[in-house]
Amino acid sequence: MKLSRYLPVLDWGRRYDVGKFGEDLMAAVIVTIMLIPQSLAYALLAGLPPEAGLYASILPLVAYAIFGTSRALAVGPVAVVSLMTAAAVGEIAETGTMGYAAAALSLAFLSGLFLVIMGVFRLGFLANFLSHPVISGFITASGIIIAASQLRHILGVEARGHTLVELGASLSASILDPHWPTVIIGVSAAVFLFWVRSGLKPLLLALGVHRRAADILTKAGPVFAVAVSIAAVAVLDLGAKGVALVGAVPQGLPPFSAPSFEPELLMLLIGPAMLISIIGFVESVSVAQTLAAKKRERIDPDQELVGLGAANLSAAFSGGYPVTGGFARSVVNFDAGAATPAAGAFTAAGIALATLFLTPLLANLPVAVLAATIIVAVLSLVDLAALKRAWEY
Repeated sequence: MKLSRYLPVLDWGRRYDVGKFGEDLMAAVIVTIMLIPQSLAYALLAGLPPEAGLYASILPLVAYAIFGTSRALAVGPVAVVSLMTAAAVGEIAETGTMGYAAAALSLAFLSGLFLVIMGVFRLGFLANFLSHPVISGFITASGIIIAASQLRHILGVEARGHTLVELGASLSASILDPHWPTVIIGVSAAVFLFWVRSGLKPLLLALGVHRRAADILTKAGPVFAVAVSIAAVAVLDLGAKGVALVGAVPQGLPPFSAPSFEPELLMLLIGPAMLISIIGFVESVSVAQTLAAKKRERIDPDQELVGLGAANLSAAFSGGYPVTGGFARSVVNFDAGAATPAAGAFTAAGIALATLFLTPLLANLPVAVLAATIIVAVLSLVDLAALKRAWEY
């Protein structure tokens, strides 16, 4: 048995081309710019402090680069898994407590362990039994619930609930009395981000900007929103006017953190961990196979299980929470020219530098801007046309 089957990084000559590291580095720069605001936003969605999103985007990326088989898949926090994390851990501990963070680490550990076991026993074929309409419906419903859950941050009001009905009832009680400075910031950020997705690139191309530069500027849209909102808070002292801010974010590399191994906690989390593992794997392998086919390459679903499992295990010991391959960032990674798995390692280095030097700047970041980032990201996952086709069938 070849050791490189379970440790693909040993097959250096086939997987890595030093001559293409320049392309990988450029792709990593673009993905890093996109990933920083997304990581902060998804940590908020999971009910965790913002630094947890950054931590979950460092070692997991390195682990996947070592064990995974896709050259373009970008691993890290994603919206659906963040929502599932909040739903699972929220039943066990209060948001913002040490117990909540410890449970999130344990959830990542169980998810990683389950994925590795599936990979070792070559169970990747099980993904074939999950139909596309089921996965599409699950992701569409999750996207709608996620977007609804973030409206409270856009409106600056209190709201509770995990279902669409509960959220709707909670929001309707306070929607007529929003916090207007927060509304202005949140709505402006959302409108800007929606416009960036569809209108910025054509405008830049019409102005004669090179296509690659236009791509970079378009993907950096959330960074512009973050920078402008931070500046507005500093100049107008919006924090004193009641606008909710991210607050102090710890500066430095991810600390070593051990998940809790209490039997009672693990028994409560094993069901959600299995579900997160399966959903995350199906999403990841679908994206990885699609991108690999465009270059006439193949991935190994069983080894993908091991790669994703290693990523989750590393998140469990570095202050993160469950991760998987993200659709949007993987497509950006592919389009930006990622040629080898080294692009993921370079992206991890970029996020690490951000945690070392940029986190003090994030204290004045409005929570409403992160909520707008989440809403714009998840609504792109909503596929109502698929529901219509299923209904007609």
